Amino acid sequence: MLRMDWEPLIAAAAAVRANAYAPYSKFLVGAAILMEDGSIWAGANIENCLPSLTTCAERNALTAALSTGLRKPRAVAVVTDTTPPASPCGLCRQTLSEFIDIGENLPILLTNTAGEREETSLDELLPRRFKLGPVA
Repeated sequence: MLRMDWEPLIAAAAAVRANAYAPYSKFLVGAAILMEDGSIWAGANIENCLPSLTTCAERNALTAALSTGLRKPRAVAVVTDTTPPASPCGLCRQTLSEFIDIGENLPILLTNTAGEREETSLDELLPRRFKLGPVA
């Protein structure tokens, strides 16, 4: 896996985690995504009383970056307070996959407020991912 400095992503994810809106689950999540231009985009989870309307931190961070025209995530860090650190849900994994070409991999760092870390990747979390390619 690519060697990288995770500290800026961890700091961004930890900072935005404080802005999570999770009155139902009390499960605060912060995520930060490094994009192709070197910028870091962060997002927190935002719950809703209708669970299907809840938006995960990873998708909030990615959507913010995508809204500016960026299209290639290069790394993701997720911060929770669970032990072991929590990983992105299936919906987030598939959403990230939309922007990663087959044959490419996306490094993902799972960490928690206690400092535990687990380096993984999109390929490990979503093996044999589904990809049609961009719609023309």
